[in-house]
Amino acid sequence: MASNKPALDAPFETETFEPPTFGGEADRTWGEWNPTEESVLPPVRGRHRVAKQRGLARSSTVLGVGVLAAVGAGGIATAQDKPAVSISLPDAITDNLPAAKSLPGVGSLGTEEAKPSALATDPLTTAGMTTADFQQGATDAGEALRARILQQAEAQQAEADATTKLAAQTAAAEKAAADAKKQQSEAEKKIQEAKEKAEAEAKAKAAAKAEKERLAKLAQSYTLPVVSYTITSTFGQAGSMWSSGYHTGLDFAAPTGTPIKAVHSGTVKSAGWSGSYGYRTVLELDDGTELWFCHQSSMTVTAGQKVATGEVIGRVGATGNVTGPHLHLEVHTPGGTGIDPMAWLQGKGLNP
Repeated sequence: MASNKPALDAPFETETFEPPTFGGEADRTWGEWNPTEESVLPPVRGRHRVAKQRGLARSSTVLGVGVLAAVGAGGIATAQDKPAVSISLPDAITDNLPAAKSLPGVGSLGTEEAKPSALATDPLTTAGMTTADFQQGATDAGEALRARILQQAEAQQAEADATTKLAAQTAAAEKAAADAKKQQSEAEKKIQEAKEKAEAEAKAKAAAKAEKERLAKLAQSYTLPVVSYTITSTFGQAGSMWSSGYHTGLDFAAPTGTPIKAVHSGTVKSAGWSGSYGYRTVLELDDGTELWFCHQSSMTVTAGQKVATGEVIGRVGATGNVTGPHLHLEVHTPGGTGIDPMAWLQGKGLNP
């Protein structure tokens, strides 16, 4: 008796198998053989062993060839989780069996070139795994699934990080743009303020220049009443010497007989004695303003007379309520209100 070694695992292949002729019998065409309980008999024991085996010689041969063909075709003779089952055949049959290499689909199983593939040698838990999973070192579907989940999580985390980074960059860019816009606005505001200030200064200078020119022209048409003088009393000065309790004009102290000139052209409204004012000349200007020249020693004009700027209208004296020779000048508005002669003269471009 001889025993066949367990068949090697091989990928399942479907082929049409034609067994060779045994015992000198004529060639026959065999179909696919499927062993059943009826065709596979239990081993014969006792004294009928040889006879039973001879009677089963043809069936055993077919069984052996069919098993080899089945193993070569689909690898279904063994399972990964069960050991291979040895099949015993009579010596007479095994001696006449063809070489394994000559059988289609079986001969390559025993060679070194017929190495099982990774998918065939791996456990059944590799179902659903891809080639990329094997290349990454995965050994079962659970590990491959875990690797895929981790990869997906890493991809999602990377995407979230990229989104966060992009949002941060966008926010930073927006803030920088807002800051730049604010700085530009502030710079433009400062430029505008500087421009307005320069324009205001230029206008002020132009106005001052225009006023100076106006006063210069007025000065040509206005003049001080005396040439050599000293200011001794000003408008509003308090004192018991004046009946009103305060000084109502501007006093130009000068020697008696000093010429008094018309400050501006106008018409002599009155000229004569006026009590505490002494000899007084009232000159009315074209705008209705009245100029009073008081305490004169003498007068050279009469009422109704037209005079020009700078024309002599009288002379300094000490008539009326005085303590010494001087010209008392008063300025009255068209409504009769007395105003400060110093300010009025300055408004005409004169500086007493």
